Amino acid sequence: MKLAKKLMTLGLVGVIGMTALTGCGKKEASTEGGDTSKKITVGYYNCDHMTAAPVAEAAGIYKELGLNVKTVGNGKVPEAMAAGQMDAGYIGTRGLCGAIPKGSPIVVGANNHKGGSEFLIMSNKYSDPKELIGKKIATDMSDFLWQSDYGPETGLPVDASKYEIINMDSSKDAYLAMKTGKIDAFTACDPWGSVAEFEGTGKIVASTQYKEKDGTEYNCCSFALNTNFVKENPELAEKLMLAHTKAIEYIYTHPAQAAKIFAEYYDVDEEVGMMTIYKKTVGEGRTLTWDIGDGTAYKNNLKMYKDLNALEEIPSYEEVVDDSILKSCGADDFDTFIKEKVDPVFPQGMDYETWKEKALSIKE
Repeated sequence: MKLAKKLMTLGLVGVIGMTALTGCGKKEASTEGGDTSKKITVGYYNCDHMTAAPVAEAAGIYKELGLNVKTVGNGKVPEAMAAGQMDAGYIGTRGLCGAIPKGSPIVVGANNHKGGSEFLIMSNKYSDPKELIGKKIATDMSDFLWQSDYGPETGLPVDASKYEIINMDSSKDAYLAMKTGKIDAFTACDPWGSVAEFEGTGKIVASTQYKEKDGTEYNCCSFALNTNFVKENPELAEKLMLAHTKAIEYIYTHPAQAAKIFAEYYDVDEEVGMMTIYKKTVGEGRTLTWDIGDGTAYKNNLKMYKDLNALEEIPSYEEVVDDSILKSCGADDFDTFIKEKVDPVFPQGMDYETWKEKALSIKE
């Protein structure tokens, strides 16, 4: 890949090997042990929340850990893992929880993104979200996000009969439809909100939140492991887990380079990549994380799914989460990493232009 070669030319792969993989963690990463010739498949959706997968690949993190990984974007990750075609993947937590009772051998190994950061994106020909009543929207009105976020934030009715609901295969297709005037709004994660605002075709009018006003936190998506892969390859599973955490660290500490990777993998303008990474790491808070903590956010998710009838069957927390590999892989403590490596350089509250200038000044 062209970008990977550019990063190697800049010496970024070596930097990762010398610093990012040691950091302030419990133990130094090792490339010894396990069958490093084994091909590992990691899936992710084309959503900004799952940027760690392409970053781990393009920045050489998988390679530094002796892993032979192929990433697959925009795949049906739970289905592929259930069929034994995928060893690990970045999965929306609701979809993961829905797949477990159906027999999918999937378990949450680490957090990936605090709940939230999906958007209702409206065409620029409208100024007030209430103008969307009766209009064409590409969304799923049965989605619990309308009940918990979009409706309450905008004052729009959570009633499909009030709109002309359009089903679209992808967020990219939905964006192009809005851009060409075929629909009036759509729901998606980034980069599509940033693309709309960068190109001047639309605006973000509502977003899902990772924390309620009362402080209740939720989870959006997770780094999940195929339980069969874990049983057969425990050492590789540990390295794969460590790679996940180091990719997130890289995004925080090398945001401009991460934005370039994002732009190439997601086929968007580099400025959109910068806007997206800013949202992930500063603008919306430290939403990218591997920290599971005591599992409260996941337990809150399960309760929310039950309260909103978002799933046919609700699995138990113990069926959903297993943080043993995260605890044993040598990952840094997330809060310590943020406090020592991120806060002094990119404090929360930093505006986009200041952040961008600082991010572009980091050469290694």
